[in-house]
Amino acid sequence: MTARLLNIFIGIFSSTVSCHAHPVSPRYERAVLVHGIFENGTAFQALKTRLEALGIQCFVPQLKPCDGRAGLEKLAQNLRSDIEAEFGESAKFAVVAFSMGGLVSRYYLQHLGGAQRCETFITISSPHHGTNVARIYPTIGARQMRPGSPFLRSLEETEDSLGNIPIVSYRTPMDLMILPTASSIWQRAENRCYNVPLHPLMLHTKSVLDDIEQRFIK
Repeated sequence: MTARLLNIFIGIFSSTVSCHAHPVSPRYERAVLVHGIFENGTAFQALKTRLEALGIQCFVPQLKPCDGRAGLEKLAQNLRSDIEAEFGESAKFAVVAFSMGGLVSRYYLQHLGGAQRCETFITISSPHHGTNVARIYPTIGARQMRPGSPFLRSLEETEDSLGNIPIVSYRTPMDLMILPTASSIWQRAENRCYNVPLHPLMLHTKSVLDDIEQRFIK
């Protein structure tokens, strides 16, 4: 029943159709779409379809294990390896990351040299300051997503390594996975708030997708 209701919501809010009726030029050639916890990247299909229609080469790496049991650092190391296998060691790209994927991406960018290649960084419903929901799951990765964790402190202390990368953080005040919801507010970023009723719907809401797409156009 829960899955059925979610599909109904997605049908109401989602649109894979571009907001542009005429040909446009993409600002970036490549995009890496980094999924969240318990996911495999399929939730990015609507955004991926839009970006590919602009001529952008999209890569959706698989974070394994997807529940973060090996720790977010390990996922970030795998992310780096996957990106290098897909795009080589020097090509530049944009990063769009959802939920836990935002923290994994930040570790990659801030600690593993990814910032040197990143042209823009977009996070969607990511717990930049942690989420209390992570207290109910006992894995290493979940502990790292709890407010005040050493992992989150390390990200805060090294965020200057991001340099002048344009950063946007999208959030919903109705998020039941990111508690408090203000945890998605990141002082370094341009913060965008949308009244979306469920955490996963942030990747299926037309107004959010329209705004992201616009940032990929010259």
